[in-house]
Amino acid sequence: MRLLAILEYDGTEFQGFQIQKNGRSVQAELERALYDFGKTRIVTVGGGRTDAGVHAKGQTVSFTIEWARDLEIFKRAWNAKLPNDIFVRRVRVVDEKFSARYSATSRVYQYRVWNHPERDVFKTRYAHWIYETLDVNAMQSAAHCLIGKKDFSAFGTPPQGAIDRHRHNPVRDVMRLEVTRDGDEIIFTIEANAFLYRMVRRIVGTLLLVGRGVMPPSEMENVIQRKRRSGFSAPPNGLTLLEIKYNL
Repeated sequence: MRLLAILEYDGTEFQGFQIQKNGRSVQAELERALYDFGKTRIVTVGGGRTDAGVHAKGQTVSFTIEWARDLEIFKRAWNAKLPNDIFVRRVRVVDEKFSARYSATSRVYQYRVWNHPERDVFKTRYAHWIYETLDVNAMQSAAHCLIGKKDFSAFGTPPQGAIDRHRHNPVRDVMRLEVTRDGDEIIFTIEANAFLYRMVRRIVGTLLLVGRGVMPPSEMENVIQRKRRSGFSAPPNGLTLLEIKYNL
């Protein structure tokens, strides 16, 4: 049967989702645990290619496996074989042609900033610390310039995989980009059909320039048109893959 799994992980100790020649990956851990079910490699397809240090609450994987019992039993058995920094939340049957990656309609990422004069050791794994006060209204104003179908070359590079339908194409459709404050945390939420390599972190880094008063919101249009360089790539620890959406 073809299955879709929704999982979460703390990305701190991983070199990314995809299998790496050197270093620990989420995909390798998932497939290592699945191997025990039939003593043969079960290839998983991930819905999102998170980088080293990036977390996930709604990552997805699809794969085919021989299993005749209840899926809840399968989920519990799979989780029992996984390390403590990965947990499978849900498993469901999907069509044989379903792909966690290519069947996705959009992906939602969230980036968190701890905006306080003092560092909080209990937040450093999941939020980027900035001690100076940030202007949320200015960042939200700049964020409006990024909504829609645009060439996002200023913020990243497209995938180079030979079978990827987005190969060499820097155009992405950003459906939502919100900047909100929750107490001492600033939360950036961005949804798009797909993302360029490091696109979210470069967008956040550029918005932080606006929040610091280094760049006015009106300059964001010049960044898109590559008349001005974008900001730094924000550190990976603040980024979480929140959800991958499908028409199921």
